Amino acid sequence: MSEEMLIRIGQNAVMVALEVGGPLLLLGLVAGVTVSVLQAVTQIQEATLSFIPKILAVALAFLLFTPWMIQKLVQFTTFLFGDFRVFIQ
Repeated sequence: MSEEMLIRIGQNAVMVALEVGGPLLLLGLVAGVTVSVLQAVTQIQEATLSFIPKILAVALAFLLFTPWMIQKLVQFTTFLFGDFRVFIQ
């Protein structure tokens, strides 16, 4: 296996990880910023108040995006196993 192939596999793995984790992190970020703005406006400075909306947002995103995430992961795994003979040389 050449160095270019290893770099390509690593780049693909990082891209798949970003694509799969991105929507969850983005919705968690949006929920966190929204709660922070509401806390600043209402002057409620309770630290534990921000956790529940973030957890709910990430759980909802996970439920919504699970089929798409599984499809992405299966495509990447199929790519890896499809070229498996090339990788072990």
